[in-house]
Amino acid sequence: MAPSFHNHTNPQDMWYVLIGIPGLEDSHIWISISICSMYTVAVVGNSFLIFLVMTESSLHEPMYLFLSMLALADVLLSTATAPKMLAIFWFHSMDISFGSCVSQMFFIHFIFVAESAILLAMAFDRYVAICYPLRYTTILTSSFIGKIGIAAVVRSFTICFPFIFLVYRLTYCGRNIIPHSYCEHMGIARLACDNINVNIIYGLTVALLSTGLDVVFIIMSYATILLTVFQIPSWAARYKALNTCGSHICVIFMFYAPAFFSFFAHRFGGKTIPHHIHILVANFYVVVPPMLNPIIYGVKTKQIQDRAIRRFSAIRTCC
Repeated sequence: MAPSFHNHTNPQDMWYVLIGIPGLEDSHIWISISICSMYTVAVVGNSFLIFLVMTESSLHEPMYLFLSMLALADVLLSTATAPKMLAIFWFHSMDISFGSCVSQMFFIHFIFVAESAILLAMAFDRYVAICYPLRYTTILTSSFIGKIGIAAVVRSFTICFPFIFLVYRLTYCGRNIIPHSYCEHMGIARLACDNINVNIIYGLTVALLSTGLDVVFIIMSYATILLTVFQIPSWAARYKALNTCGSHICVIFMFYAPAFFSFFAHRFGGKTIPHHIHILVANFYVVVPPMLNPIIYGVKTKQIQDRAIRRFSAIRTCC
């Protein structure tokens, strides 16, 4: 177990205990099998998607480049959380140092905010492709796509880096049990023995002004896209446009719905939502969307289907 504590513990000396999903300890092994399976599919599927986009010159288009960025973010998000979760469920390896916990917290929030920006970029890509098709190649150039990727990383780092100072500034008095499977900002802050209003306000501000604004702009983009699509006289062209946007909308819904549920449940739903439900959703959130994203795009995107089939056919021929 973690070392014992005294009042006003130095954060550098602290160890936390992540207890997994409180109330569902008897089901940990069954939950872990699901998480392990989904994590494996997520890593393999997204890695193959990245490989496919990078090696197939015909997929060096804005939509697929953004898709490879999304796949990379999915691999990083699931890898930042799933291994520790499985260690807790399988080996009861619950201890984690304060520094490691803060590092995990930072990377989880950093990747989440970056992924939100990538989804916004993908919505912008579809908006330009459908609403301004003649200007698509002149607007979404390779250099512009690179700048979008850099901007997403810089914005995410700028937003999430203060979380580190916000938890380090707090005074901790010995509480070290985190009723969760991984470390996140409010889970750490609630263990402090002084006022955490600044942490709460900053967390809400970040959620509303970064991720919240991303959602607003995404909704505006797709509303404009739908208005444009239904003005297209050709039914075939309408179907093609809606089919492409359909996969994006599925991915967007899977990403934001459980994220906002977890966010608001952690802050406002303590008395109405059972804690184990909140933690269970948070656990599956970091593996289910990363697992489903490559499957959805593989099924809904003919170009990716064709390239994947060609790759597997070549492997079968060689064998």
